[in-house]
Amino acid sequence: MNQKDFQKIANSLPDNPGIYFFKKGREILYVGKATSLRDRVRSYFSRDLMNTRGPLLVKMVEDADRIDFSQTDSVLEALILEAYTIKEKQPLYNSKEKDDKSYNYVVVTDEKWPRVLIVRGRDVLLKAKNYKLRTTFGPFPHGTQLKDALKIVRKIFPYRDKCVPKEEQKNPIKVRPCFNRQIGLCPGVCTGEIDSKQYKKTIRNIELFFSGKKLQIVKNLEKDMKGYARGRLFEKAENAKRMIFALNHIQDVSLIRNDVMQDNPALLGKTFRMEAYDIAHISGTNTVGVMVVMENGELDTDEYRKFKIRGDGSVTVDDTKNLRELLTRRLGHAEWTLPNLIVIDGGVAQTNVAKEALKEREFAIEIVSVVKDDKHRAREILGRKGTIQKHEKEILLINSEAHRFAIAYHRNIRGRSFRGLR
Repeated sequence: MNQKDFQKIANSLPDNPGIYFFKKGREILYVGKATSLRDRVRSYFSRDLMNTRGPLLVKMVEDADRIDFSQTDSVLEALILEAYTIKEKQPLYNSKEKDDKSYNYVVVTDEKWPRVLIVRGRDVLLKAKNYKLRTTFGPFPHGTQLKDALKIVRKIFPYRDKCVPKEEQKNPIKVRPCFNRQIGLCPGVCTGEIDSKQYKKTIRNIELFFSGKKLQIVKNLEKDMKGYARGRLFEKAENAKRMIFALNHIQDVSLIRNDVMQDNPALLGKTFRMEAYDIAHISGTNTVGVMVVMENGELDTDEYRKFKIRGDGSVTVDDTKNLRELLTRRLGHAEWTLPNLIVIDGGVAQTNVAKEALKEREFAIEIVSVVKDDKHRAREILGRKGTIQKHEKEILLINSEAHRFAIAYHRNIRGRSFRGLR
């Protein structure tokens, strides 16, 4: 199928949330979610696809010969359906984009008062050693959006994540509600305001929701509401009614906002994204790397990323090798928005390493490097003069922030290693 045919299909898609499939015959090559199916699929046929999404998805579009979709009532449900489909179908290009160990999962613990937590794929087994897991949902490719999604779910079905149940507290007579209880996001596990039977029903509803069974939840709640009304338990009946309304009118503005830029490539030019990278270690031990992000002059801490540098198994103080690994791993995340400008620490050697890493992935992204003096103060910025003149203040700020973030992360890792030796 040629590009004109694909564009015709894209234009015919509904302007509604859902998930879309790029296929080759019956095989699903890639699945993604969208606020607007029409706008998102259109974006794959824009001229700047290579710059906005990278060569991997360009190749995916070239391989595909069909586009299908499944519409949902909300972006939140599209996010959940996307994760379910990735897990069930394991599409080729979703797997190539990112290792499952880097994806996020929602886990429910197997306890009297289960907790609902977000866990990295690489940590799922580690967390299972600390407590039993009841259910696991995922993988979810979009970490920040998953956090926003869980906030929405928690407003409908308040749950426990960290607080100590009343009967497990040292002084259950003088209990204080946890912060989440005070703002209505914990049902009162810490204060004894909810019994375990009712709480487990809440947990079951959360599990059904993340299994894509919203209609079953609504049906169960309608049955409960009628039963409560017959028993003249009007407060409980009203609460069930409130949850039904919330499920049928999901307020997912935060998720919609996150999708706007991807759904409308024409807006991408209005956002100038910088990414800065830094390495921290002591004599080559506990080496870590970080990425910090700035958009339109504002640091975006939700987009910060940490990397434990793997190296070749030996102790190394070669920061050019470490930088190369850091950039290679970052650029392997095709689901992350690409920057307009990359800021690194160092001189010509580091700049050349960064250029090689970009060339391998076929990315055309501008690079500037900040050269430091003996006291680690910025002495010079290497790169295109026009870019430096226009963004000098932001370049120095984000470079400094990357250094701060790297040092803080390294101290944290080093502290853990030290405690393990005692």
